[in-house]
Amino acid sequence: MKPILCLSLAVILLSGCRTPQSPANPDANARAKAILKYFQGLEARPAKRVVSGQFSDFGGGANLRLMTEIHDQTGHWPALLGADYAGRGGITTEAPNQAVLEYWRQGGLVTLSAHLYNPARTNVMFSGLRDKDVDLNILLVPGTEIHARWMHELDQIADGLQQLKDQGVVVLWRPFHEMNGNWFWWDGKDPKTFVKLWRQMFDYFTKTRGLDNLLWVFSPNHGTNATVYYPGDRYADLVGLDAYTDFVDSSHIQGYAEMAQLPKPFGFTEFGPHGPSDPPGDYDYRRFIDGVQNNFPRTVFFMSWNAKWSLASNTNTAALFNHPWTIDRGDLPKGLADNR
Repeated sequence: MKPILCLSLAVILLSGCRTPQSPANPDANARAKAILKYFQGLEARPAKRVVSGQFSDFGGGANLRLMTEIHDQTGHWPALLGADYAGRGGITTEAPNQAVLEYWRQGGLVTLSAHLYNPARTNVMFSGLRDKDVDLNILLVPGTEIHARWMHELDQIADGLQQLKDQGVVVLWRPFHEMNGNWFWWDGKDPKTFVKLWRQMFDYFTKTRGLDNLLWVFSPNHGTNATVYYPGDRYADLVGLDAYTDFVDSSHIQGYAEMAQLPKPFGFTEFGPHGPSDPPGDYDYRRFIDGVQNNFPRTVFFMSWNAKWSLASNTNTAALFNHPWTIDRGDLPKGLADNR
């Protein structure tokens, strides 16, 4: 029998051996291409194949304190730092960028999201994050006030991402997360309209604003319609599921089979033990990595949410980092991130 490059029979049966795809942005810079190639190569490894990650905080709360707590407890730095551009009253980039840049310079990978404020509202102080009645089509109509507010929001984000580009930082950019849910203003809309909105942001950031330092991450919530909103292979680089549950198996995390068919590296873009609210902080994180290994073989990265979902606030996190599959910051190839 000829050697098979995929990790296991389970992976072969579910997904087959994949040919790595080019970056969604054909003009992606050399460092972005290298990081994407790194993620694409992890699935075939027998060990050191899941990039560990931790979300820090939103807006002005973003910093490295949580990463330091994890290191103090376990002796390991997560390989991936997450932050979010949502601030009080709208987009704020200063503190998230400071945290991202510092961690990048220490050799860590970084990912950013944005809990976007609703451009259909005139008063940004009331962001409308959970509004239900937004018509996404209106955002795409030039000459309207809503379109102008939407473009202003995009420019605020792009300005922040440009600052990181100027410092050589590659960002795993994760917009419109959990779009198949029913809790954010962009959620649960007509899939064709949503895809237009994603592609509009993609084209504006990559072509108009020239942001060649982004890898685009598609991250629905686990459950139904996980791939219905997929914008297409030319508009995404990595894919993942957000999941809040103690049980890392196919009965409690749904949508993986569909997501695993997409020809992109797969991860858990948000993970939180217990559920989406009021976690007790007593989760055994060995259960997560064991569940990934046994039930979600295409997984090559994860990011734990902060507060009591975090790697610092639960149990046996050191065992997670010591698992043969887990990659911490020290395991990343030298020079993949800044690592000055």
